[in-house]
Amino acid sequence: MIVPEEWRETSGLKWIFVPFRFSTSKEQLKRFSCASCGKTFSKQGNLTRHKIIHTKPKPKHFTCRRCKISFPTPEERRLHSKEHSGKKEFHCEQCGKVFFNSSKLKVHLKTHGEKSFHCSDCDKYFSTKGNLDAHKRIHTGERPYKCPHCEKSFNHGSHLKKHVRVHTNERPYQCSECGKTFTDSSCLKSHQSIHSGEKPYQCKHCDKRFRQTSSLNNHERNHTGEKPYLCSYCGKSFSNQTHFKEHQRIHTGEKPYHCSVCGKSFSKCGKDFFTTAQIMKSHIKTHNEKSFHCSECDKHFSTKGNLVVHKRIHTGERPYKCPHCERRFMYGSHLKIHVRLHTNERPYQCSECGKAFRQLFSLKSHQKMHSGAKPFQCKYCDKRFRHKSYLNYHERTHTGEKPYLCSYCGKSFSSPVNFGPHKRVHTGEKPYHCSVCGKSFSKFDTLQKHKRIHTGERPFKCSQCDKTFARSDVLKVHQRVHTGEKPYSCSICGERFAYLGSFQTHQNKHAKEQTAPESSE
Repeated sequence: MIVPEEWRETSGLKWIFVPFRFSTSKEQLKRFSCASCGKTFSKQGNLTRHKIIHTKPKPKHFTCRRCKISFPTPEERRLHSKEHSGKKEFHCEQCGKVFFNSSKLKVHLKTHGEKSFHCSDCDKYFSTKGNLDAHKRIHTGERPYKCPHCEKSFNHGSHLKKHVRVHTNERPYQCSECGKTFTDSSCLKSHQSIHSGEKPYQCKHCDKRFRQTSSLNNHERNHTGEKPYLCSYCGKSFSNQTHFKEHQRIHTGEKPYHCSVCGKSFSKCGKDFFTTAQIMKSHIKTHNEKSFHCSECDKHFSTKGNLVVHKRIHTGERPYKCPHCERRFMYGSHLKIHVRLHTNERPYQCSECGKAFRQLFSLKSHQKMHSGAKPFQCKYCDKRFRHKSYLNYHERTHTGEKPYLCSYCGKSFSSPVNFGPHKRVHTGEKPYHCSVCGKSFSKFDTLQKHKRIHTGERPFKCSQCDKTFARSDVLKVHQRVHTGEKPYSCSICGERFAYLGSFQTHQNKHAKEQTAPESSE
């Protein structure tokens, strides 16, 4: 092949010569090569756009002037703008539906055409052989599209393309309202409905509405009880595909996500819509430079904001006050969660059983009960835990570490759960108030128990005699009537007692006997 002299003299380009051939796809000579990855292009403009992936500047976005939706290319914006202009170029003659480009009409026409390609495994029919072949991979388990960055593979090339962006951090779709970027257009559309408040998908069994069809489908399975995802290892079934995949990795031990810095492997990546666990994403941040230094304890932080928040531990500053009670918090997020105790708002609902939670953390922990996942193992024993914080508390039973020190009495604690209520013993703080009688309490669960005095609720029932109680500890004491258990033993005479009150009365008798003066002869 003869290459024009003026092409050869083009400066700054890496030349790759490939055989030239004519074809129906009008394949052209790809003479522009990327110096970073070797990929070749037929046009200088295509190469220039491609280089953005390597340089990673802020993505260019093309925004619709009427509705402010952003698009990654001017062509997509042009097609979208026809929706506003009213131009309806392509009509389906069979149903009258209108499309703004011919390719979408062609895809649509196949829905009217004869579906002559039959799946022998499930009796479904398809209009093209390509669609049938793609469908069959569900039955065969074939995943021909492998990620070049990790061990994960996919049924469809489009799924691989989206997944690769997790590794490259390419996020070409940007929200015009808040600037947040996304790896694919469906995530952007779902996010934009947060700003608009639109929830177009309504449950046919109740009044709940959803932003995505996938969320609607997961919710409706709460009504129908359908669990279409069956584990071939243990027979457990799931209504949610994400939980199903996480569960399968318990059996396979698969950890398809690898940290490019230290090589550590993870079973989940940063893209997680149902548990937003973001395990790998959080891990990667540990490698980032931490240039903000705390002068009090020598800790370092990657952002000034994190340092400012951290310093409140030393200063004791609690700038966020609850509008319902006297409690104050170091973090706005903690206040937001606390307020839900007063309002009883539970915005996080389990798609498996419908149980609702005040915190996303609680929902995540609960969902692992359904999947059976306990990914965090103790390095001192064989115990496993659903959440890393539980693992940390447990490991302190081995190490004896008690990092929470009371400044009033010097007592230390291994968990903040026990440390918080203890401090209130010294401060006298009682932040939980009964709305009926005004009585205050230092613990929220104590307030809940107290409220049963007003409501008459007695949720704890004896299985032997059907007697009910307002508190579980009172039920436990009552059950000794049936079991004959006498846990309190006198060290002087050996007599045993079922109740603490009786035991204390008995011990007082011994004390009086020992202190009584001896009678004179």
